[in-house]
Amino acid sequence: MLYIIDYGMGNLGSVGNMLKKIGAQFVITSNPRELEKATKLILPGVGAFDNAMKNLKELGLIDLIKFKVLEEKVPILGICLGMQLLTEGSEEGTLEGFGFIKGYARKFHFEDNRIKIPHMGWNEVKLCKKSRLFAGMENQENRFYFVHSYAVECKNKEDILTTTVYGYEFVSSFEKDNILGVQFHPEKSHKFGIMLYKNFVEGYECLSQESYPYCS
Repeated sequence: MLYIIDYGMGNLGSVGNMLKKIGAQFVITSNPRELEKATKLILPGVGAFDNAMKNLKELGLIDLIKFKVLEEKVPILGICLGMQLLTEGSEEGTLEGFGFIKGYARKFHFEDNRIKIPHMGWNEVKLCKKSRLFAGMENQENRFYFVHSYAVECKNKEDILTTTVYGYEFVSSFEKDNILGVQFHPEKSHKFGIMLYKNFVEGYECLSQESYPYCS
């Protein structure tokens, strides 16, 4: 069963509505006993990094999520702030993230002050390797909706799934085994979001060991 983690900082209604469109069965909960049953997890997020980690800790969810992801190998999809929480941390705050992905969230810094922060609106993502998450989207311009001021810098380039250009090229999604994160909002991305959620719900696995050339 797919569980959406409710820690008080996610746009749960939008995510749930998109999942309903594809006929997915899911539960939204903050109850650790419920989350123990999960075979897939979605960690959405809107807001500040430290507040998110504090909420997760107060709910007693941090160790449970680590166990589900690292020991049981349950697939997890982090969305926007949820993606950043899966890394080691963010310069937005001082608390540690989950550390599933070696990397750090950095605030956009542009020499050209005409480039606005946050990055808001539709933008294209470029695939860096094959993935079940983007099945059926390999040979088209995939456009997703973004709202963010921070972007993840991955230490290991093999973890990078897609990149996007806004002022400069940044990591717009990552993938490491059962751990996935997207900086954009699939639930606001119409047909592209529907395809991505459908791919995650129907079972995530690598299509093959063959990959695209890694992004520079």
